[in-house]
Amino acid sequence: MKKWLIWSMTLVLLMQVLAGCNQTEASQPSQKVRYKNFSFDVKPETFEVFVTKDGVKERASEPLQKRKVTDFKKTARSASWKYPDDNVEISLKKKKHALKVDIRSTGAKAFTWPKVKAKSYTLPLWEGKYIPSRDRYWKKFLKDQSYSFIESFSMRFFALNKKKYSILYVADNMFNDTVDFDVNPQISFSFTHEFPRINPKKSYGFNIYVTDKDPVSVAKIYKKHVSDRGEFKTLQEKAKQNKNIEKLYGAPHIYLWNNKFFSEEDIRWSRLRKQLDDKFVQWINQLSRRYVDDGAETEKLFKDIQKQAYVAKYQRQGVLRAFNELLRLKELYNPNVFTKLDEETKKTAKNIDRLNEVQLYSLNKKLLKSVLQDSVAPTDHWDDADSVNILKGMRNSGIRRSWIGFPDWTQGYMNPKFVKQVNKAGYLIGPYDSYHSIHKPKDEEWNTASFKDKTLYDQATITNKNGKKVKGFLGKGRKLNPTLSLPSVRYRVNEILKTGVAFNSWFIDCDATGEIYDDYSPQHITTQKQDLKARMKRMAYIRDEKNMVIGSEGGNDFASQTIAFAHGIEFPGLPWGDTDVRLNKNSPYYAGGYWSPDGGVPPVHGKPVPIKKLYQHIYLSPAYSLPLFKLVYNDSVITTYHWSWGSLKIKGEKERRMLYEMLYNVPPMYHLDQKKWKERRQVIQRHVNAWSPLHKKAVTKEMTDFKYLSKDRSVQMTRFGSDLKVIANFSKRDFKYQGQTIKAKSTVVIDGKQKRTYTPQADE
Repeated sequence: MKKWLIWSMTLVLLMQVLAGCNQTEASQPSQKVRYKNFSFDVKPETFEVFVTKDGVKERASEPLQKRKVTDFKKTARSASWKYPDDNVEISLKKKKHALKVDIRSTGAKAFTWPKVKAKSYTLPLWEGKYIPSRDRYWKKFLKDQSYSFIESFSMRFFALNKKKYSILYVADNMFNDTVDFDVNPQISFSFTHEFPRINPKKSYGFNIYVTDKDPVSVAKIYKKHVSDRGEFKTLQEKAKQNKNIEKLYGAPHIYLWNNKFFSEEDIRWSRLRKQLDDKFVQWINQLSRRYVDDGAETEKLFKDIQKQAYVAKYQRQGVLRAFNELLRLKELYNPNVFTKLDEETKKTAKNIDRLNEVQLYSLNKKLLKSVLQDSVAPTDHWDDADSVNILKGMRNSGIRRSWIGFPDWTQGYMNPKFVKQVNKAGYLIGPYDSYHSIHKPKDEEWNTASFKDKTLYDQATITNKNGKKVKGFLGKGRKLNPTLSLPSVRYRVNEILKTGVAFNSWFIDCDATGEIYDDYSPQHITTQKQDLKARMKRMAYIRDEKNMVIGSEGGNDFASQTIAFAHGIEFPGLPWGDTDVRLNKNSPYYAGGYWSPDGGVPPVHGKPVPIKKLYQHIYLSPAYSLPLFKLVYNDSVITTYHWSWGSLKIKGEKERRMLYEMLYNVPPMYHLDQKKWKERRQVIQRHVNAWSPLHKKAVTKEMTDFKYLSKDRSVQMTRFGSDLKVIANFSKRDFKYQGQTIKAKSTVVIDGKQKRTYTPQADE
């Protein structure tokens, strides 16, 4: 009998092990999901829903305006009824762990439910926020706000923190939803779903759960919900398809700005004047008048230099700007000017119309070098100061991994050698790309808004329900319908890659932000769901067909299976409507312009600025911060800041953001050129060398716990897996925790039995 029992138990254990082996690693929350059993009740006339747990009854939804009800049916586990005057049918069913609510239109254009109110809220706004309902900062920030649910909420849920427990709503339809806030006398909000006439799906609803008043409990229920639907994919699973994804582990995200062919260091200024013969200068002046914005000034500049025995400091930037603009021109070649060419270069020049941009730029460099001779460095070393030298500096600083981004693909064309060197160094490198806005042919203001197919502007752009074309970014041009974009995506990506530029990553603007549309154009009617599906399809094309590590702006969780990294979850950028930030150049909060006169980091990315007190509280205060996205997706998507608000952008907040990066496992983001690298090298080196080993280990683990350790919520703890823990003290005072002192403005990393303290330092 004992042998039979032992054999049976062994068989059961073996079956459990085999079953576990068939489950995807980290596809389920590692700790037990804390569902709470509850009963429900409802008042159909006002659509109030009540839940009761352990004898404590709470309102899950506030009363709506009283309505006429027909066909009301109620049991212990279900309820249903109709609103005949609204053309809406309601169904509630109590499942094992959740109350399933379905709202169906039989003719309604829109319906509002639920309307909710609570003592505080756990909301996936960006990374995640704890919002007390009477907090004066949040009341001011949310007053009269109306948010697109799919765009503003990084995940498809919201939680109401009641006296004894939390009530969690998980939405089953993320499209055509709006969340409207009211702040009088306390914060509440309502959820409205539109039923577009072009969309055959006429229902929306929620799964309502009851759980502990704890963000971890809320997040893990949501993660289980996502996993059960087959919508969770780990980074390790993604890396099986593209091993380069592992290069993101422990990698800061760095935008390099070297949008020029050569820099001041590449010219021997004392010799330059001797090489400027009249024929060459006349040709330069002629081209400048035709193709350079300040052509007349350029002409005067070269005339002045010819008369001088030197090139003044203030004149050098003008010379560089002129040469860098002229080097882009197909028209630069003139056989009467460039007479000292070898036979191979002459042959290339005669076939100039057949050259791609990489070949054109290579030719033009040789043309200019043939005239300027030894007054300029060898062309293979042009602009090393803003590229190769920074790369060497990063390696020498111990930065062994990095994602490097270009603001567009043109920089790769200008310096393909550098792209190969980045690959060889073991980093990721990719261009910024976008298929969101399209400009009118011949009026394109930036290259991503220019398309080979010139019919797209009139035949493939989005029309709203009022019959108006949806305007593009900053009100320029129009929005391109994503379902009609894939041929253009294929064409552009293939054109870029066939030049031989060795990108191994690709960044797509807007596709993971949730800024999606219904298109009412009769020729190509498109629902929001179809719009989003097309965005994911075009990113998947670049990822799978071109073997690229894909990232996107935003990073909301509908894109989690497609992308490996995202820019925007951790800091989405300040509100576009704030003119002090975007437009008022006299404001101390003005973020800066998009143009840099020397081709380096533009002020909007590189100029440190303070932010308003309200924004400090909303976006940066630890008292409101919750790692909700990380509790669900830490080991699935790597998230950092919107590129306009990198780690060193906000004055007075640099150390606090470094603490945040350690605690929440967030890659730092930097914008660099040679000047910024020299200024910030020590700060970057010190921080990355402390942060990188932690991220490299933590990013492959689930975030398993989060706690506020102090009453003011300024001391916080995160846990990754079972043995890796980070404690951050954002306050100005030391804090005692389990017999250990956590120094002010410091982090303690506890890895098994090993402990180390890190105190960020940044020069202000």
